[in-house]
Amino acid sequence: QVQLVESGGGLVQTGGSLRLSCHATGSMFNIAAMGWYRQAPGKQRELVAIINSRGSANYADPVKGRFTISRDNATNTVDLQMNSLKFDDTGVYYCNALIQFAPFRTGRDYWGQGTTVTVSS
Repeated sequence: QVQLVESGGGLVQTGGSLRLSCHATGSMFNIAAMGWYRQAPGKQRELVAIINSRGSANYADPVKGRFTISRDNATNTVDLQMNSLKFDDTGVYYCNALIQFAPFRTGRDYWGQGTTVTVSS
């Protein structure tokens, strides 16, 4: 059974930094993509950053230049380094993974339980 375990959230002041980490466990063939989403209070969940198995990354416009996503394929881990944090970065951050269980098979989406990031002004 696949699980995504997140860590690293917390409280930080504006301008500070946090690093989130997500580790995928369980039996799988390949993780096609891993990413981070966030949901602010009263808002819909939105993409923050995503990275594929070759290391190609994409970022949402509000975090470009401040956040960096990285991935370790050997340990099935994805990290999100968040610098120059702003009040608007506050929310629950969710790890996501698109996982394949056999070659040429469509992947399935898995989500972590969420970790809270609070940026105080």
